[in-house]
Amino acid sequence: MSKYKCVIFDCDGVLVDSEPLSNQVMVDLANQSGASINLDYAYNNFKGNSLQNCVKQITELIGKDIPFDFESEYRKQSFEKFKNEIQPIEGIKDVLNHLEIPFCVASSGPENKIKLNLELTGLLPYFESKIFSCYTIQKWKPDPAVFIWASKTMGFKPEECVVVEDSPIGVEAAINGGFDVFGYTAHDYLEELKVNATNTFDSMIKLSDLLEC
Repeated sequence: MSKYKCVIFDCDGVLVDSEPLSNQVMVDLANQSGASINLDYAYNNFKGNSLQNCVKQITELIGKDIPFDFESEYRKQSFEKFKNEIQPIEGIKDVLNHLEIPFCVASSGPENKIKLNLELTGLLPYFESKIFSCYTIQKWKPDPAVFIWASKTMGFKPEECVVVEDSPIGVEAAINGGFDVFGYTAHDYLEELKVNATNTFDSMIKLSDLLEC
């Protein structure tokens, strides 16, 4: 039996393989404004960040304001890319089908993006009425507010939950809220998650065993 009573999943990079898609759009738009960055830079600097922080970094890189329609264009292009290319994280459906404790999703993305990506990957039925967005409360990771809101709404204390994250900022947010956190390391090329995460795992098939420990 698991010592945890609830699992709180991040969305991008944990449930859906959206990080390569959204970051490529961000890189393309940033470079159109003169940023001269690549996908590796995006993974290292944008992953897990709020859009506001990403825009701030790009503005500092180019030394001027970004185009006024940057955010709307980013949403438009990334949503289109999701519709054509997004896939669920390998093995996640099997994990969800066999989870015997409650679970939910808490993400930095806006709720319409979370729902779109879950729907496109066939995961939305697992998370109906259990979606928590930083945009709703206007507080972003590493602030733990979205995780605290999720755990309270689900009916559990932070110490009764475990958060599943794939970014250092997400791991930091979970720790700040008093949660255990499992770091999903399939794309953790710099091996940053193991520094602070309670446990790490590189394949979803390993998550069930971790939950039983």
